[in-house]
Amino acid sequence: GAFMLVLEGIPEELGRCITQALNIPTIGIGAGRYTDGQVLVWHDIMGLSEQQAKFSKVWQNVKNMTEQTVQAYQSDVKNKNFPDEEHVYYPVDSRSNHE
Repeated sequence: GAFMLVLEGIPEELGRCITQALNIPTIGIGAGRYTDGQVLVWHDIMGLSEQQAKFSKVWQNVKNMTEQTVQAYQSDVKNKNFPDEEHVYYPVDSRSNHE
């Protein structure tokens, strides 16, 4: 038997009817507000998808943040601002390891 059911892309009222009729949890992905739980695709909620599903919401636009971060990194490398003093290794004085 089943221990839960995923309901995807169905009218909200149908999701409610199925949830009320079953003795196992229902998890909705585009099945409305009346399922026992919700699941979404990570790329959709983070703004990484090219097309947004009607039932999904973007909580954070990581795509723009990622592009800005990569551009800043690229600029720092081109302009010789990275790596800087803080981000390089130097030989260790072998005497200081034994004192």
